[in-house]
Amino acid sequence: MLMTSCALTPKENTTSLENQRPIQDVPLEPEIRKFSQMISKSLEISDQSEISSNEGVEGWYLWSLAPHKKKTKYYLHHYQGKNVIHADAQSSASGLIVPLKAKDITGFDLQWTWKALKNIALADNTQGHVDDAPLRIVLGFEGDKSTLSLKDQLAFDLAKLISGHELPYATLMYIWSEKNGAEEVITNKHISRIKSIVVDSGGQGLGEWRVHRRSIEADFKKAYGENPGKLIAIGIMTDTDNTNDAVQAKYGDIEFQRRSNR
Repeated sequence: MLMTSCALTPKENTTSLENQRPIQDVPLEPEIRKFSQMISKSLEISDQSEISSNEGVEGWYLWSLAPHKKKTKYYLHHYQGKNVIHADAQSSASGLIVPLKAKDITGFDLQWTWKALKNIALADNTQGHVDDAPLRIVLGFEGDKSTLSLKDQLAFDLAKLISGHELPYATLMYIWSEKNGAEEVITNKHISRIKSIVVDSGGQGLGEWRVHRRSIEADFKKAYGENPGKLIAIGIMTDTDNTNDAVQAKYGDIEFQRRSNR
């Protein structure tokens, strides 16, 4: 997203926590619905199986970065014995998102599987003009935006002006990065309240199912140096709008796992 200067001033009354959700006026989910337990309409990927609404992917909604951007296509289909999401990005950027009932993630890990079918050679997640990724898990957290710097508040206002969506107080992404190494924390070039942690890197593991389990609380503290607020949204995104590349990827189930006390 390209940011330009704008004569905006922070709001006198900060946005309520409830209105920090990226999409509004949809049912809030208590948990993440598993792709593997959904019924796919087609065994093969086709134009007819493209997700154009929440129909077919219960609890998941299309979400775009900006109205003018080309949207990534997401399909629910049967693949290697289970139902998964297939992402097809052609110079595009959009995602699927679950608005959650505010969830205290203390004591919970996030576990997921994904597969990158191709890397994005020109991508560099530290550089805004080529910040693309074949796979992203996106987490949105609530918090008090009035405590943020003037620069961050202006960036939030400008982001809403461009995208039409509120941004949550803090966003944490797990990404597959082309040039950055595993465990590296990357701060978005335009908004410091968007941070990414690299969990897969380069060409290693391409074409393989990768399984990850992460402590959300520990990773949030690592990225932001503070305790996380409640989790209010989770999403997936495959994007190639900045590099104008084409890439396909798979998302398996995403679920919360309670950490055992040892």
